Amino acid sequence: MDTLVQNLLNALQWGSFYALIALGYTLVYGVLLLINFAHGDIFMVGAYIGFFLATFLLGQYALALPFSLPPHVIFLVTLLLTMILTAFAGVTLERVAYRPLRRKGVNRLYVVITALMCGLILENGNLALLGANRRNFPQLLDNTVYSLGGVTFSDVKLLVIFATIAVFLLLETIVRKTKLGMAMRAISYDRMAVPLMGIPVDTVIVFTFALGSSMAALAGVLFATAYPVLEPYMGALVGWKAFIAAVIGGIGEIRGAFAGGFLLGFVEIFVAAFFPSTLRDLIAFSILLVFLSIKPTGIFGVARATKI
Repeated sequence: MDTLVQNLLNALQWGSFYALIALGYTLVYGVLLLINFAHGDIFMVGAYIGFFLATFLLGQYALALPFSLPPHVIFLVTLLLTMILTAFAGVTLERVAYRPLRRKGVNRLYVVITALMCGLILENGNLALLGANRRNFPQLLDNTVYSLGGVTFSDVKLLVIFATIAVFLLLETIVRKTKLGMAMRAISYDRMAVPLMGIPVDTVIVFTFALGSSMAALAGVLFATAYPVLEPYMGALVGWKAFIAAVIGGIGEIRGAFAGGFLLGFVEIFVAAFFPSTLRDLIAFSILLVFLSIKPTGIFGVARATKI
């Protein structure tokens, strides 16, 4: 029983990372029907921005603050500033790479290819500017480990899980209860008719990218806090897995991203608990492939009819 509970906690933590990144995928897809394959690298950008902000606030550069802050305050400031700066990075990506293509009315395939190229630019740009050396994220939280019977868990693990649940509830409220959320749903339903109703489409799209990128930044800082090793390609595999989680849950649906992220986390952790770790991805994704063959629209997804 202790082993089962321990694996459940580990699965909740891994699923939280996937769910946070998958929320960004599903927000953009829900509005633009665009798969932003650069989103995993936005997660990497957020982790690096958090690293530089944290080390600056700790006074590890020549230019330092005239006062010192407690580590937990530095963590909160780092988290908030990282979300804001990464949101600007996501909006810049939309403005420079996606908006010109959207206004020209190009086929969606070209936008997807552009997203792939943007991800590669972010990865290799990081490699060129900062080098291939791994960086250690500073420890800002105590990360106290508690033991309950044979089950161990830490402050960081609980923080990751509860933060993900809080973000999910916040996004559900924004999308379902606010005017911006209503506009986002209207654009996903009929983007051509929305401007005729006086809704500023570009403003809603910018808000969507900012919101999704801030979720990736939150995941990046939390991931770096739990596993404090940063490298330029850290967002590639995690981003692809989060995209798969969004598809499993039903991409375009916030509940689907949340459920799909946790489902992928559970499958990976429990496969690794009973099989060699080298077979984890093989078995886990084979199981998910069978699931999609049975329900191709995902858990909460529905088939869309296209008028010709």
